[in-house]
Amino acid sequence: MALDAKGAAALVLHRFGLGPRAGSIGAIASDPRGALLAEIEKPGAGQIVNPELLTSGQAARLAFSFNQAEQAKRIAQRVSEEQRNSGAAVVTPMEPPKPDDTMMAAAPPAEPATPNPPAQNRNREIKARIDAAMGAEIGFAERLVWFWSNHFCVSADIVNNMAGGYEREAIRAHVLGRFGDMLLAAESHPAMLVYLDNSRSIGPMSVAGLINKTGLNENLARETLELHTLGVRTVYTQDDVFRFAKTITGWTLRPPATDPDHGNEFLFNARLHEPGPQTILGKTYPEGGVEQGRAVLADLARHPATAAHVALKLARHFTSDEPPPALMERLSKRFIETDGDLKELAKALIEAPETWDEQRMKLKRPSEWLISAWRAIGAAPEPRRVLDSHAYLGERFWRPPAPQGFPDVQSAWLDGLAQRLDIANRAAELVSARIEPSALVETALGPLASADTRQAIARAESRQQAITLALMAPEFQRR
Repeated sequence: MALDAKGAAALVLHRFGLGPRAGSIGAIASDPRGALLAEIEKPGAGQIVNPELLTSGQAARLAFSFNQAEQAKRIAQRVSEEQRNSGAAVVTPMEPPKPDDTMMAAAPPAEPATPNPPAQNRNREIKARIDAAMGAEIGFAERLVWFWSNHFCVSADIVNNMAGGYEREAIRAHVLGRFGDMLLAAESHPAMLVYLDNSRSIGPMSVAGLINKTGLNENLARETLELHTLGVRTVYTQDDVFRFAKTITGWTLRPPATDPDHGNEFLFNARLHEPGPQTILGKTYPEGGVEQGRAVLADLARHPATAAHVALKLARHFTSDEPPPALMERLSKRFIETDGDLKELAKALIEAPETWDEQRMKLKRPSEWLISAWRAIGAAPEPRRVLDSHAYLGERFWRPPAPQGFPDVQSAWLDGLAQRLDIANRAAELVSARIEPSALVETALGPLASADTRQAIARAESRQQAITLALMAPEFQRR
């Protein structure tokens, strides 16, 4: 039986958005499709405007300066202790920073009682992201941000203080723009250049390569072709990877030690760039410095294999692990027709009958379930608890396990349902005094709540147990 207006509204909030808030099902029930379209047409949709947030370069320089100052303090303390012990002045040379120190790799497991400036900046970034998700009427634009951030992922294990800035600068800035612009922004972003080692890639026949005998790194080129554009084992060869890697040599960062004003920002260093033309996917790109790599990315963004790969991932995310072929074909065609217009792709998802199937076959990822639970109960924890919750559920905040990002198939997350129960029970304990379980069911599920779910909640032994059952209901676990 087809869903009524309220049922369609509830479906929209779970499938396209980040879950209902109090009153949101009724607010969009008159025109759920129109509400989705209106959200992505709002000026600034998907953006975060917060003057307190640093650019990724500023955040990385802050972390570098803090690290250097802390290292100097430790060395000075050691020198002082040695002088006291020996009675004579001892000069200990400063150890050079490790390569990853310039990017503030990972925060220490235990933070001090008063967070240091880089940790404070990280907390502001987390809060801004959670606030954007909590405050969204539906959350479709935010879901698209999360999707593309996972597609073009970096890891805060490597670029800790740049992860938030990267998402705002490379993903949010283009989330409803053109795929080609997002592709260029992501692949040339300092966070990506560090994460996939391109900042150290040197052309073998470049000036630096010939003098220092250092070599080419293919990581960014390979992942760009396999994961970000054409898809694994499609139209390219290993030789294409090798030649593409040469075109993006010299894409590196300004050193923070010698450039305190612009350190860790993008720099094209011609001394590292492989000279000469390169042939990739049958097309020859003449030597042109930084423009050579940009030209390759522009063509990759328009390639039919890229359209098919993006269509598959979007369809899988919004429908099922085995998405309908008709939907993938429709999305791929729209991608090609609009030159990768991501807003048009979003509209195609809204228009597609397959995305309105009332069968809900997709398990929410932990991050989606967490934010939908927090939206339903009307409160989110502070940043440290956000990190803890994500880690406990196996989806560490901005820390995917590999360059392919977090998996988007439900088999990867089924084993974590017991941990979700733990978190749901703890949340229920904290809010049981102020939330009526029956009201929570109407807020979080409305018409989607089955008779079995309603009966189980009504028979619960306590308010806490009833709230836990609502947050763990099968209907609440699925998109």
